[in-house]
Amino acid sequence: MLSRPAPLAILGGAPRFSQNVYVGTPNIGDRAALTGRIDDALNRRWLTNNGPLVQEFERRLGEITGVEHCIAVCNATTGLEIALRGLDLTGEVIVPSFTFIATVHSVSWLGLTPVFCDVDPVTHNLDPAQVEKLITPRTSAIMGVHLWGRGCAPTELEAIAKKHGLKLIFDAAHAFGCSHDGRMIGSFGDLEVFSFHATKFVNCLEGGAILCRDAALADRLRKSINFGFTGYDKVVSLGINGKMNEFSAAMGLTSLDAMDKIVATNRANWHLYRDGLAGLPGVAMTPYSETDRQNWHYVVCEIDEEITGLSRDDLLAALWAERVIARRYFFPGCHAMEPYRSLDPDIGKALPETGKLSRKLLQLPNGTAIDSAAIHQCCDLIRQIIAQRDAVKARLAEHPELALAR
Repeated sequence: MLSRPAPLAILGGAPRFSQNVYVGTPNIGDRAALTGRIDDALNRRWLTNNGPLVQEFERRLGEITGVEHCIAVCNATTGLEIALRGLDLTGEVIVPSFTFIATVHSVSWLGLTPVFCDVDPVTHNLDPAQVEKLITPRTSAIMGVHLWGRGCAPTELEAIAKKHGLKLIFDAAHAFGCSHDGRMIGSFGDLEVFSFHATKFVNCLEGGAILCRDAALADRLRKSINFGFTGYDKVVSLGINGKMNEFSAAMGLTSLDAMDKIVATNRANWHLYRDGLAGLPGVAMTPYSETDRQNWHYVVCEIDEEITGLSRDDLLAALWAERVIARRYFFPGCHAMEPYRSLDPDIGKALPETGKLSRKLLQLPNGTAIDSAAIHQCCDLIRQIIAQRDAVKARLAEHPELALAR
């Protein structure tokens, strides 16, 4: 006789996991190699200012992406700001609202005006047809975001940018190690910016990189990350401190060494989730291309409340009770965050697909810190929660403190 499953934690049972299982738990790589690189840097006493580890990291990024000019920076947000300033933009920049807030903040921080554009409901990326409708005489650039590592219509956006004389930037925070139609991401548009934050599959603790193919632009950007210095004590332009340090580069190099193993683990995990959730009505995993290179880092599901009978947020609250700290990316959309929602409270009406996705998407844990048994547990929990939807909804209605903040 089959045993009955243990009661759900949100219904009074014990959490399935003894400690939190997070989205974005860092991949560490070979600790001995990491500490060896750090020891070497300490012995050299060269800890920042374009040290040998940073130079090696930039060289290896260039080899992987096929892009000649790679400029390592302290983080991707600073990289976006330096990149935007380096292109000498004015006026308006067309951006998605369905992205991490840093994308939009980088535009506003420089005194530019972000113009929110809706996304394609299938790709979750900027919809080129909607982009073209938003171009005005004040538009100076388009900023696409390669969500989940999937190319953001780069060919179509390059054509639009060329037609209207606009700059094209890509926030490639999700897309290191990925390709689009056989071409490595990092090589599109005027420039692209990678993130190597601790939550990314290749990480530098904190870090990022700007990639471009134009030597003159690369020279300006490199001066900008070091106060405008050229040579030892000569300042020739405005700049800030955006440099990557040697410890971050040490972590980045160690991550690059483990990159193939991490990708293989991510891919295997993604397929375990796919198999574990197969046939579950109302839960659809966002697919990856099997022909392009992928990092397989993002396990993203669309939750159709009309079919599951349970909202994404209620499912998420029940998972959190089990100590599965899944995420609702990108809720509620940048346009619904400050200062943007106060500047234009009605902008959401022009972003219907962004609104729908922000209420439907659920991201599940992946990476080298989760094993197959934990993935099976996560899938089993999702099935159990949906099967007990009525009890879960009643519990949340009785105890609103258990629900996620709306």
